[in-house]
Amino acid sequence: MEFSIATLLSYLSDDKLIAAKSLKEKLGCEDEENAEKLQIALDALERIGLLVKDRGKYRRYKAENVVEAKLRCSSKGFCFAIQDIEDADDIYVRESHLSHAWNGDRVLVKIIKEGSRRRSPEGEVVVILERANPSLLAQVKWENGQYRAIPLDDRLLFELQLKENGQDLEQTVDHLVHVSVVRYPIAQHLPLGKVTRVLGSDAEAAADTDIVCCKHDLPQGFPDHVLNFMQELPLSFDLNTLKQHRDLRSLFTFTIEDEYSLFVENAFTLEQQGNPETWQVGIHITDVDHYVLNNSVLDRAAKKRGTTVHLEEKVLPLLPEGITEHCSLVVGKDRLVISVMMTFTTTGELQEYVIFPAVIQVDQQLTYQEVQKNLSEPEEESKLSKKLEYLFFTLSPLLKAQRTERGSFEIESETDCPYKDEGRLGAILVSSVIPVRSMLAEVMVIVGEIIARHLEGLSLPTLYCGQPEPDPSELEDLIKLGQNLELEVSLDVEEEITPQDYQDISRAFSRSQKATRVLNYLLQCTLKPVKYSSHPIPHFGLALTKGYTHCLSPGRRYADLFIQRVLKALFEHGKDRHSSRSKNGVNLGSSECYDQIKWKVLPNNIQQELEEQLHALVGHLNEREKLSEDAEKDLQGLKKAEKMKERTGQVFQGLITGVQSYGFFVELEDLLVEGLVHVSSLKDDWYEYRSRHSCLVGRKNRISYRLGDEVEVQVKSVDYYRQQIDLVTVSKGLENEDPEHSL
Repeated sequence: MEFSIATLLSYLSDDKLIAAKSLKEKLGCEDEENAEKLQIALDALERIGLLVKDRGKYRRYKAENVVEAKLRCSSKGFCFAIQDIEDADDIYVRESHLSHAWNGDRVLVKIIKEGSRRRSPEGEVVVILERANPSLLAQVKWENGQYRAIPLDDRLLFELQLKENGQDLEQTVDHLVHVSVVRYPIAQHLPLGKVTRVLGSDAEAAADTDIVCCKHDLPQGFPDHVLNFMQELPLSFDLNTLKQHRDLRSLFTFTIEDEYSLFVENAFTLEQQGNPETWQVGIHITDVDHYVLNNSVLDRAAKKRGTTVHLEEKVLPLLPEGITEHCSLVVGKDRLVISVMMTFTTTGELQEYVIFPAVIQVDQQLTYQEVQKNLSEPEEESKLSKKLEYLFFTLSPLLKAQRTERGSFEIESETDCPYKDEGRLGAILVSSVIPVRSMLAEVMVIVGEIIARHLEGLSLPTLYCGQPEPDPSELEDLIKLGQNLELEVSLDVEEEITPQDYQDISRAFSRSQKATRVLNYLLQCTLKPVKYSSHPIPHFGLALTKGYTHCLSPGRRYADLFIQRVLKALFEHGKDRHSSRSKNGVNLGSSECYDQIKWKVLPNNIQQELEEQLHALVGHLNEREKLSEDAEKDLQGLKKAEKMKERTGQVFQGLITGVQSYGFFVELEDLLVEGLVHVSSLKDDWYEYRSRHSCLVGRKNRISYRLGDEVEVQVKSVDYYRQQIDLVTVSKGLENEDPEHSL
């Protein structure tokens, strides 16, 4: 079954009936086998009371005390259902009430016992909406005459019986393997799996990218039916299509990309207006929707992936390479785009804008390094140099000043964002190596503001992007750390945290004489990832209280592709006048159109279809973004663990960045690697934990280990798969110092 119950239910509402035939089309179940599976699912959901059937059509029935949640289990067997609603209670689920649900599964939970002040509410799993582990990493064992797969993730509290399927499983015993789940557990029967790949004799022998892809079930290629479908597409456009697009091929157009980038999604045009200080800046976004039609085989494959995953050198793309080749904005080729033309005043204020479909041809392709060189050593009387100077030396600083004035901040980092906007992190990263990257981002995020504002103004369905404020508890220790390093940072964690607070903290960290890299890295780690919503939500990193959206990368983020489809629906089907009898129409792409429109812009059927798609997308894309982020962090962790494994026994200088009753965490400043000094390794005394001052203090010798202390540590051991680094101290903490008086 290609669809999950969660996906099926996302197309149903409690106030509107929908036919099974329509569900088949939306879920891509038009073939006989999948149509039969869909009908089985519908019948089952009706039988357990989640669906109501009326004259062959279906709607959802929302039962009382039943909530949607995600299971989070521990290695000890404790499971809680975590609701999506902020501040909602976690629901305790006993093992006997799991109904064969596993850690990470999305489920419907029925509340069977209300919570109290001291106890969480209890519940039982009614339906498993979506399985989080269609495959897993495991070690093969031979037990009681059977081959079993033991999951490496100790939160998965089961074993799988292995299906031999013509394989010589004897050769896989004690090896690390990737196992696909053939059948989930039924009654007393174990789940059934099959080995799809032998990764190595153990985790350390396997390739790190293979571990990450298998662990998070990330597809490393496209199925044959997707590639075959792509081969049949007409990967070009005709003259009739060109007539529907504004011709901008006469404008000097350039792109700015990484040196090794193979897919270019954005291009730029800059033209001076009649007033020599006024410029029109054009940002052109490649038209991916022209090739990836809604609900096609390609579209369903892209939707399932949700986003591109960047595993350093290995990139798992949203779309096959053949499509991106035809969308990529390369020199000398005609390309269809969505253009956003913005006119800026001398002070950097946005005077007006217009959005429309266009055709462009790129004249020059630049790398960030070439831009930087051109800015420092401009070519005399060069058209390009003048445009770059305005873009980076005039417009970008003015837009940055506007952003920082409203409280937004940036973070110094040695890593790069793979997108031209703020990306998944939610904040603009500043690099001392390539500063023009962050300078360009200042201009690019304006496009997300403009398009969100435009779609909201026309009451069109919009996939908004926002960022929740950080958790105060995660910031508390970092503030104490900064204070212990004698930095002027303060924050009342009882009050609401604002972007201005982060701006002040990041500036204070940048002025630090030591540990600047560590402090900025830890500050970056406290930011919550961006999330999507069907209504405008605040964006913490950009300090935006109004709507904002991602729209610049339709070939790498499905959210951007959906926004592109809404814009194209506006251009193709939007009503530019109240009735056919009206003489003058309104430019639906202009910033001046809102006050003139008193009618519904899109036909009801198209508006409704887009709203249904939006409703089904929000939760799915947030899940895919979270999974991609986890995978990318997982790879970084494995690489750090591998690096430290090679340095076992070596001594490093580190900074204490966290203290708990069981030990303290040390960040190795040169490597940005964190390890734990367990309290049991401190043999010279019995150490007490003082939570008020975040320190460990020896009873006899009064030696203390506190936040911000520099210590020498030795790498004792490394658990590669779990990415756990155990350290032991070489130098002692501060002697004869009483934290009650010194802190």
